[in-house]
Amino acid sequence: MHSGFIEKLLSRLDRLEPGQVQTLVDRLLREKGFLERVFEALQEGVLLLDPDGAVSFVNRAACGFFGLDHEKAVGRKLDALVRGLDWKSLIRPGRQAVNRDLEVFYPDNRFLNFYLAPIAEPLDGEVEQLGYVMLVRDITESRREAAENLESEKLNALTLLAAGVAHEIGNPLNSLGIHLQLLQRKINDLPVGDRAPLTDHLDTAQAEIKRLHSILQEFLHAIRPTTPQRTATDINSLIEETIRTLEAELSSRDIKVELRLDEDLPKLPLDPGQIRQALFNLFKNAYQALDSSDGSLTVETRHTDFEICISIEDNGTGMPPEIMGSLFEPFHSTKKTGTGLGLLIVRRIVREHGGEIEVDSEQGRGTRITLFFPRGEKRVRLLEDSSSSFIEV
Repeated sequence: MHSGFIEKLLSRLDRLEPGQVQTLVDRLLREKGFLERVFEALQEGVLLLDPDGAVSFVNRAACGFFGLDHEKAVGRKLDALVRGLDWKSLIRPGRQAVNRDLEVFYPDNRFLNFYLAPIAEPLDGEVEQLGYVMLVRDITESRREAAENLESEKLNALTLLAAGVAHEIGNPLNSLGIHLQLLQRKINDLPVGDRAPLTDHLDTAQAEIKRLHSILQEFLHAIRPTTPQRTATDINSLIEETIRTLEAELSSRDIKVELRLDEDLPKLPLDPGQIRQALFNLFKNAYQALDSSDGSLTVETRHTDFEICISIEDNGTGMPPEIMGSLFEPFHSTKKTGTGLGLLIVRRIVREHGGEIEVDSEQGRGTRITLFFPRGEKRVRLLEDSSSSFIEV
């Protein structure tokens, strides 16, 4: 309903019959209710504010974004309801509209984008400030997708670089191997007494070339994107096998390992080789952060109707907050001899299986890393009603 119509209505209100007034009031209420229903149906948050920044209307989506109670929010100033918003800086003189991103931590950690625009109306040649409208969007998912795309681009660039380096190193390694074979033939023509010391040196050189070649192949295999070859996999068995592989090193460091494996853990369609590689990296990171005097490593598996969780916890040095923000950056490592690729590779493997990784660490108290793998579709049971028997789908 236009403001001009409302002004005419108010100027003639004393001339109307009570029934006509009632009809017009009903119409105003219906239109107000319709607009409120429209605002409530929106997924974007909508807040109407008076010139001082007090909330006069807030829809359900905005209450959810900021953790507000609708009844308690109306009438209170916005900067008192949402921490981090400085109302005076938002409405500086001469500013027409504001578009800004905001991170909130309650009730959930979200990234929001809000657009704040003034509501004004010309009055007698001047502009009367009626208040402000604030539109809020949840951009958490779009930021996550942007971060994943950036990570994927970094990994692709890293893969191309690694492939080029491997090619450039591989060629001289092959050449060295050929020349060592030729040298082997020359040594075989020498007298037996002169042959032994040279053979030892030659065997060492050939073994080192083979080791370099193996390292290159493992490096390429680790970072090259591959499609998981899924098969029904017993995660508990994978964990036990990986621990046995590291048993000698764990024993030499006097590290206690405690396994809390869910005996009823269902099998999942996973790539055993890739998951074993991820577990190996995580176990190695964990025990390298431990003090050999009282180091302990706890591995736990559990499941719900929706997912399977693998938790790996150590009582090592932990990580400070500034390190946590760059855990998955390539070539960023807390270890002097680390490559900074371990966790990046682990996260890629987990995400290719549709899962997620969570890192919880406190400096001086240790680190817990949890892998979450979805169980996929599950069978649903419907309760019987008065006209049908028990149904299973």
